[in-house]
Amino acid sequence: MERYLNEDQIRLQERVRRFAQEHIEPVARDLDERSEFPWENVKAMADMGLLGVPVPREYGGLGLDYMSYILVVEELAKFDASHSITVSAHTTLGTSPILAFGTDDQKREFLPKLAGGEVLGGFGLTEPGAGSDASGTRTRAVRDGDHYRINGSKIFITHAGVGEIFVVTAVTDPEAGSRGISSFIMCKPTVDIDVAERIGFGHAGDLPYTDGFRAGKKEDKMGWRASDTRELLMEDAMVPASQRVGEEGAGFVNFMKTLDAGRIGVAALSLGLAHGAWEAAVRYANEREQFGQRIWDFQQVQFSLADLATEIEAGRHLTYHAAWLKDSGRPYAKEAAMAKLFCSELAMKATLGAIQAMGGAGYTSEYPVERMMRDAKICEIGEGTSEIQRLVIARHVLTEVLADPAMNTPAPTAREAVGASSS
Repeated sequence: MERYLNEDQIRLQERVRRFAQEHIEPVARDLDERSEFPWENVKAMADMGLLGVPVPREYGGLGLDYMSYILVVEELAKFDASHSITVSAHTTLGTSPILAFGTDDQKREFLPKLAGGEVLGGFGLTEPGAGSDASGTRTRAVRDGDHYRINGSKIFITHAGVGEIFVVTAVTDPEAGSRGISSFIMCKPTVDIDVAERIGFGHAGDLPYTDGFRAGKKEDKMGWRASDTRELLMEDAMVPASQRVGEEGAGFVNFMKTLDAGRIGVAALSLGLAHGAWEAAVRYANEREQFGQRIWDFQQVQFSLADLATEIEAGRHLTYHAAWLKDSGRPYAKEAAMAKLFCSELAMKATLGAIQAMGGAGYTSEYPVERMMRDAKICEIGEGTSEIQRLVIARHVLTEVLADPAMNTPAPTAREAVGASSS
């Protein structure tokens, strides 16, 4: 991977891996079983600067590139997806819309608390009737003087309970379709104020909390169980017009751009899951004996794990290439969708393959692969299902083919030499 990574990025990668081995790996199983948010570890990650990796230093971040952020997400996911999605959702979904589309005043007010690791952020987009069809938003924002009155609800929102700063979408012009959706910065206290105050992280009493904006019930999930997922409820929530992000009606375009970047993050998380499960299976196969020899010595096991190693390497190239394109200021929507599609489906394949290679042991909670398998499934659903990714890729491919003059030139006849020049 020398093509993509420099020495500073490799050192960051190693630093995060050491942290995960020392602090995440020992507690991941217990946190999963109890569905408990890892407050202590998240504070430690905040202290390391991991909640603001790609955010400029002037706003409290580390000022690193997107590739560095992707490496952090990937390394954390090798040990626990819940820790990884905490960084990913906070950074890409909660922080980046303000950084990319917010006013200078909004950036100065909210980014230091997010990127500096004072509170957690999130993104309120999904609704009961607006999942894959993100343009189907029904939450309504009505202008009321210098405020907007917002009513509606969001579901499956990461950090809805523990977070305090959110970018939330709402319809401001029902007649304009997707062009009538706007987005707003909304704040509420964390549901775990006592814990936050005890550890010194997760609550900022000076935020402009929005009356009528609160967290709903916590979801009991199959995977990502140590990640906080809940409803967000808005009941006559009055939000200052100064907290609208971007122009009125620009919400749909802006959150689609946010999701493009987020897909690289989900690809990295999926890649980390696949690698972590594969590595666990390799170690087990090298130690476990059956029929008087190591499981590893059976050619079928070697072939299976060799195939996974190859696909993991391919997924890493797709993911790093998409991140490189983003850092280079080049279009990357197609490549992000490809990376997300390939790696999310690879995560399921790799975790199931690891369980198969490990047999009954892999099916128990004594080893991490059964948890990784449960964590992997949502990667094929969140931030655009596999079906949505295929639609995105197909549209880009068709556009590229139709725009390529060479693809629209009649094929040479049988008598015409290919490449021949006319005189």
